[in-house]
Amino acid sequence: MSAGATRRGVVLGTGALALAAALPARAEGSRTSHGLSSFGELKYGADFQHFDYVNPIAPRGGRFSAQLVQTFGNQAFDTFDTLNPYVFRGNGAAGINLTFDSLMVRALDEPDAVYGLVARSVEISADGLTYRFALRPQARFHDGSPLRARDAAFSLMLLKETGHPTISQVIRDLAEATAEGEDTLVLRFAPGRSRDLPLIVAQLPIFSAASLEGRDFEAPTLKPLLGSGPYQVGRIDIGRFIELERVPDYWAADLPVTAGQNNFAQLRYEYFRDRQVAFEAFKGGAFSYRQEFTSRIWATGYDFPAVREGRVKRETLPDTSPANIQGWFFNTRREMFKDARVREAIGLCFDFPWTNRSAMFGAYNRTTSFFEKTDLMATGKPSPEELALLEPFSGRVPAEVFGEAWTPPVADGTGQDRALLARAVALLKEAGCTRDGGVVRLPSGKPIEFEFLDSDSVWEPIVQPFIRNLGLIGIKARQRAVDAAQYQARVRDFDFDVISRAASGDATPGPELREAYGSRAAAIPGSNNLAGIEDPVVDALLDRIAGAESRASLTTACRALDRVLRSGRYWIPMWYSPEYRLAVWDMFGRPAKLPTYGLGVPGLWWYDEAKARRIGRE
Repeated sequence: MSAGATRRGVVLGTGALALAAALPARAEGSRTSHGLSSFGELKYGADFQHFDYVNPIAPRGGRFSAQLVQTFGNQAFDTFDTLNPYVFRGNGAAGINLTFDSLMVRALDEPDAVYGLVARSVEISADGLTYRFALRPQARFHDGSPLRARDAAFSLMLLKETGHPTISQVIRDLAEATAEGEDTLVLRFAPGRSRDLPLIVAQLPIFSAASLEGRDFEAPTLKPLLGSGPYQVGRIDIGRFIELERVPDYWAADLPVTAGQNNFAQLRYEYFRDRQVAFEAFKGGAFSYRQEFTSRIWATGYDFPAVREGRVKRETLPDTSPANIQGWFFNTRREMFKDARVREAIGLCFDFPWTNRSAMFGAYNRTTSFFEKTDLMATGKPSPEELALLEPFSGRVPAEVFGEAWTPPVADGTGQDRALLARAVALLKEAGCTRDGGVVRLPSGKPIEFEFLDSDSVWEPIVQPFIRNLGLIGIKARQRAVDAAQYQARVRDFDFDVISRAASGDATPGPELREAYGSRAAAIPGSNNLAGIEDPVVDALLDRIAGAESRASLTTACRALDRVLRSGRYWIPMWYSPEYRLAVWDMFGRPAKLPTYGLGVPGLWWYDEAKARRIGRE
């Protein structure tokens, strides 16, 4: 381990000595920094050695295997058919992000700070529209070729022009990326760009320009793209597993932003079409780490020999990060969901207390906000600052926006709350709906009937009682589970009535919210605006969030947006867990304290040879 520390010192020394000589003269009013954050707040100084939450002398080696638990781009949870998750077409494989480096990387103990990886520093112009990144000359791709500014410029413009909509739409105000020599990248942003756009761009992958010459970047591919990250693609079996091998001479292994991380020699991601099959595979040792999302299995399924013998450890850890925003989203592009009163009436038929108790072992808390478990969620009546934002929209938003923040009413827990069902019927009448022969019809005469689209039967115990309640008020609903490929295609094309979706919460939201709730995104296939929200008031508040110049103003704008979105009844909020539920074959080590914003798995964990030997898994 001392050799590793020595290499780290050499890299740091080289960077520090070269900094003053390599940077161009600073323009008047510009500033230079080793990191970026939304509001200029950085925990770590320029001479930091490693992040506080890592074990800087973690041993390296061993194998880590798991299932994919969070997706981005075109990824699906239960299959893959391409090694490029950054485009619209195909189903991207897990772990590919670990094969690429970026200009900067996130610190998991700060709400939004990023620090230099490929870039060792950045100079920011006085007007905030030009960012000049000084790149590390030692950066290398896996084939040994140097990573240069032209590769970074090429990659960012490629993602803007042909990347997945969740990327290209967010970075559309990146006006230009150019190389000034080999080691200086210049990014120019459009006037009025969002506050966090430079941070988002700085975390995007860098591809080799030469390796993509003559290739169709948008086409699905099983030929790995040339990267420079800590891992490279190893064996794959389409739709079944992908293995990633740690790069033995990874150029950035000992930088402060990577110290104590990427410790496993091999990562393997397993794919299963069925949750129960996946659980049985875990029990048999087919993979070593499982984050349990099914409360029934957590409560009843972990009495098997490996647990009783102590070879598999179960534990719960506090989740201190913002809650996932999970709910059933209405596709308001459909005629039946145009009226918010109809959407609210449907939501009143869901009895969360009964569902939580009878189907989920009381493991969850009800979600009420689009910014759940953060200071950004609206509570009570609007503050004077919120009112100042909202009052110009008086008459264009429901009156409730100016009162107590709306929350879904609490059902009585019987499974069929008669008072809420009666209220649902009254709302339908207010919306001009009629009931004929037990069937509720829209003012147009069309019956209200719709489909819950799923890709997994695990939702059945939750959805079916909901459907029965809908039937009691004359609404016909059904549940349909389709295979992964069809599900992905229908979601991308907005070909659904109601769909469940969980999105990661963020302590410092910014332009990505436009892609989830903005009018422009509503018409772009593959965007995250599942509900099809098209509201100029929402757009205006999204602009205020993206351009907020202080955390206080960001908080105010988010709370105002939360009130407006809640008033639209675009979703039926589901639930969140206040803790992580982990089951692990006991052969790993991890830092004593979790970072604030995530588990850090597998990046911060390591293989413990003695533990593995004890359970017979060395």
